[in-house]
Amino acid sequence: MLWKTFRWAFAVTAVGLVGGVLYDGWAALGIVAILAVLEISLSFDNAVINAGILKKLNAFWQRIFLTVGILIAVFGMRLLFPVVIVSVSARLAPQEAVHLALTDKERYQELVTDAHPSIAAFGGMFLLMIFLDFVLEDRETKWLGRVERPLARLGRIDMLSVCVALVVLLVTSMTFATQAHQHGGHHADKAQTVLVSGVAGLVTYLVVHGLSGFFEARLAGERSGEEGGEESGRSGVALAGRAALFTFLYLEVLDASFSFDGVIGAFAVTNDIVLMALGLGIGAMYVRSLTVYLVRQGTLDDYVYLEHGAHYAIGALAAVLLVSIRYEVNDIVTGLIGVTLIGAAFWSSVRLNRATAG
Repeated sequence: MLWKTFRWAFAVTAVGLVGGVLYDGWAALGIVAILAVLEISLSFDNAVINAGILKKLNAFWQRIFLTVGILIAVFGMRLLFPVVIVSVSARLAPQEAVHLALTDKERYQELVTDAHPSIAAFGGMFLLMIFLDFVLEDRETKWLGRVERPLARLGRIDMLSVCVALVVLLVTSMTFATQAHQHGGHHADKAQTVLVSGVAGLVTYLVVHGLSGFFEARLAGERSGEEGGEESGRSGVALAGRAALFTFLYLEVLDASFSFDGVIGAFAVTNDIVLMALGLGIGAMYVRSLTVYLVRQGTLDDYVYLEHGAHYAIGALAAVLLVSIRYEVNDIVTGLIGVTLIGAAFWSSVRLNRATAG
């Protein structure tokens, strides 16, 4: 099972490391490896969350997630995304942004750094909504009962998560965004930019997650309300296709939000977009493979608190992204927060399993 699930990740690792050496010599080997480890450490909680969603899909859509999805993750988010950000923020044509990335790497890095407030606001709000919708829902399984029980009662208030997210965004735009960090240690007022980007992240979550939930509910209703038959069978397949499609899109947007900190953090290692794409691409492949492995092994069913720990890690990452609009946050701190929370949830699950077995 391990080899079958991770064989493509191993192959991509070999190709990526060799490609790095051919591109920029042996020094590139270490850079690509460091970037891969950075991506894995920052995105482990992403794998756990994705597994909870991916297990709803059939084997076909799991393969799509590992094939088409990885192309979007590597080439879309790890290579094209920084170029698009520079193009939009600096008002350059895309080909000019690509030329800048290849010929003037220092200036390219400066432009990406200056665009960080809008990136952090979008990703921070998207991840914050995931966290809030989780902790405000009344779940049968509770990890931190003293915290989760009162939050679940508050969650009965309609649209509370959206209201809380908007308040957080408003406070962020009036505090951190007024002295947003820019290249060279300078600060600038990015309140309007952060506000617009944060609203965009919130709307993106509501649209994609809402459509996914809508078609999933329609599919469940179709299966429970009709006995079968040729017509209902065709309808069920169509609904399954739409439900799977929007769930897949939700997964891709979720992965994009998780990748923001990795892409920005990669500039602390290198400003070469080719090496960045190779290293982060290797890491993204391992995260995708780990997601499928968790699904096929039934790990989330065996260790029931893992999803809780991952969602708390998401909440912490959302806070880190919003704080990073003004203050630089070391990637080691970000990675340790996620690993610590998931590790604590895993240990709690192990203790629960031992107590149940005893």
